[in-house]
Amino acid sequence: MNKKLNMNLSAKKRGFSLIEVLMAVGTLAIGMSFIGGTFMAGIYLSTLSTERTVAAVVADEAFAKVRLYGVKPADPNLAIDRSTPFEALNTGVPPDEFTYPSTKIQSDKQYSWSALCRSLYPGSTNRLVQVTVFVSRKVGSGTVYPGGVSRPTPVEVGVSLISGGNQSTLRIIEPDRQAYINDGSKIVSDRTGDIYRVVQRNPDAPDTILLDRAWEGGSTDSVWVVPPPVGGGRNPGIVVYQKVVQF
Repeated sequence: MNKKLNMNLSAKKRGFSLIEVLMAVGTLAIGMSFIGGTFMAGIYLSTLSTERTVAAVVADEAFAKVRLYGVKPADPNLAIDRSTPFEALNTGVPPDEFTYPSTKIQSDKQYSWSALCRSLYPGSTNRLVQVTVFVSRKVGSGTVYPGGVSRPTPVEVGVSLISGGNQSTLRIIEPDRQAYINDGSKIVSDRTGDIYRVVQRNPDAPDTILLDRAWEGGSTDSVWVVPPPVGGGRNPGIVVYQKVVQF
């Protein structure tokens, strides 16, 4: 009787085996890795959402400033078949006007913008101008962009439609500017003003890019894009907005 009781007590005191512990730890580790990945993705999406919300406000202010400082609709540099940087049409705009928020404290400025302009209709009586605004992230004090500028501004890059291929595929015809256009870049056709998003730059053919929709520009054309900093770095471009402004 005592022997049977001792055996029952020993059975009740038996703990988990090593295999059971390892399985539990492995399951916990897998679960925590999924939770950690979801947490990081949540932070990224939250930051992206906030950035785009603020970028919409920056764009509204940019359109207001373009209207305030103005351009001359009869300016010979304005045309319906090409885009012209706003700074080239109005050289009297102070540099600080291209940053946001509009404060005198440099450390508070988190965003910058640039604009392209094109006439909507031909003729000297036309007063409608299509304005395309590029909103970009803040840059470091020592950061330099192509052209020697200290803030991100759109640069013109020559492209051509690949004949006989996908109508959404373009070839970058300027080898020294291939690195200006990357996955996710927003590009604007110089000839039509249409906005496209780059889905992918072919890793096996760096001069080839795939767009999110069919190309409607010319077989040989150029596009405007905000390039990354000289020497490489994060793409500063956030969004591109477009509006028709009457002057």
